Amino acid sequence: MKVLITGADGQLGTDLCIALKKHELVPLTIRDGDIADLNFVRGQALKYRPDVIINTASFVRVDDCEDQRELAFRVNSLGARNAALAAQEIHAKLVHISTDYVFGCEDVPRSTPYLEADEPAPCNAYGASKQDGDSHVRALCGDHVIVRSSALFGTAGAMGKGGNFVETMLKLAKEKPELRVVNDQVFSPTYTRDLADKIGQIIETDFKGIIHVTNSGACSWYEFAVEILRQAGLKTPVTPITSAQFPQKAIRPRYSVLGHGVLHQLGMDDLRPWQEALADYLIKKGHISG
Repeated sequence: MKVLITGADGQLGTDLCIALKKHELVPLTIRDGDIADLNFVRGQALKYRPDVIINTASFVRVDDCEDQRELAFRVNSLGARNAALAAQEIHAKLVHISTDYVFGCEDVPRSTPYLEADEPAPCNAYGASKQDGDSHVRALCGDHVIVRSSALFGTAGAMGKGGNFVETMLKLAKEKPELRVVNDQVFSPTYTRDLADKIGQIIETDFKGIIHVTNSGACSWYEFAVEILRQAGLKTPVTPITSAQFPQKAIRPRYSVLGHGVLHQLGMDDLRPWQEALADYLIKKGHISG
């Protein structure tokens, strides 16, 4: 199978190149061209004619999306549209990476995991731009898989963020006498290697539609930080605070846990707990011994 990956040098793209190494890969990086340029995307699709296109390209700096809304929609919406048009033209399967941030702004606060059929209600420009991209994919490409995931951490780090939450907490814990971390935003941390492995399984099925893929379990950013430091053997105290005590430009969902309804139906709901995935990550990064 020939697989074209956009954002191949990003956090998820790097792990996809590892997980899918048995396939013939066409890894496209940000330096190769602009996902928002239809001529570039279409040209690459026609040149290589992959069986599968995996679109990981995304503008993920959530607060910056508020100030750079046009850029967010250009990358996250127009880019998704271009990938969908190109995949449809060459009759390829399109796997498009989406986010839990398409949820979280409902009138009634949520306390149970979102399922694939739930209606999106984004809180911020990032979520809105991703939802818009998802809509293009559903409308323009018949053979599509929209993979929603959450709070990614991977050994390559997020290019747009200069790292990830795990590395940020480890760095700050060594520099500061105390960490203050938000405790009223709940989600499912997800290791990109596990996500990439599951995507590798999904593309070998006939599944089409939306599917949620995260590591199992849920936590707040505070609970995530506490576990990171515990596993790393760091004693820096962590104090829980509210979102109001840590104001940010973009509103975050108070709850955005993704339920694995479709994975369960497919008999593929076997992702390990996020704590186990974190331990694997810390070992691979050399923060702890195996």
